Amino acid sequence: MTDEAGAATPKSGSRHRRAFRGAPLPLLLPALVGLAFLLLPLLALLVRAPWRSLPDQLTSTAVWQALQLSLISATLATGVSLVLGVPLAWLLARTDFPGRGFVRALVTLPLVLPPVVGGVALLLALGRNGVVGQWLDSWFGITLPFTTAGVVVAEAFVAMPFLVISVEGTLRAADPRYEEAATTLGASRFTAFRRVTLPLIAPGIAAGAVLAWARALGEFGATITFAGNFPGRTQTMPLAVYLALQDDPDAAISLSLVLLVVSIAVLAGLRDRWMTASS
Repeated sequence: MTDEAGAATPKSGSRHRRAFRGAPLPLLLPALVGLAFLLLPLLALLVRAPWRSLPDQLTSTAVWQALQLSLISATLATGVSLVLGVPLAWLLARTDFPGRGFVRALVTLPLVLPPVVGGVALLLALGRNGVVGQWLDSWFGITLPFTTAGVVVAEAFVAMPFLVISVEGTLRAADPRYEEAATTLGASRFTAFRRVTLPLIAPGIAAGAVLAWARALGEFGATITFAGNFPGRTQTMPLAVYLALQDDPDAAISLSLVLLVVSIAVLAGLRDRWMTASS
């Protein structure tokens, strides 16, 4: 047996010992309860789903309008997050300026801010009488609240931090010497970013974009506060679920299943990235 094989044997043996080592009962019981707590609602959703009427539920006009609006608005919100969030992530990761830690905290604030509070803040900032919205209305005739554009703004507000965090982490892990080498060869900082850095961090951008898209698709609080709940114009899938739950629980379950499938697809798409990071 070679040295490589001998070096690999203890590693594989330790893995087997960790795999078969008995878990302490005080840890095992809460872990199983926690697992059941997380899985039981999802299983209940599958058990109580109206499988026979599901095709009719999902092909109704109201459901199709909500689904179409959700897909379009989430995609547009992700596009806005990419255009604004990638440069912001680069600024946080590659430059040093006073108050950078405070700016990073502000960028991540929508992650922990209650979505309804975010919607109220958007109204105060971009509403017709808002700090910026009054000028948008008087100068350009642009009104964002209770419009489809308002849905995109609300979703981008809550989704962009996911992309910024993902891209910033990827930038910090990437070797900056490639950019420095490009600049010493005469390339500008922007050219070095576009031709060197961007291809290096493409997987992180893709992962952040998927997370941002999924977060935008599931946004509820900021959307209903800032954009309202008007069918065909601002009623997205989560809002349609909330409305259907009051009158047609089967339709609410059907819509929830669609969002569940999308969430599983997002997790499956990011699985390789997570497995690579944990290995």
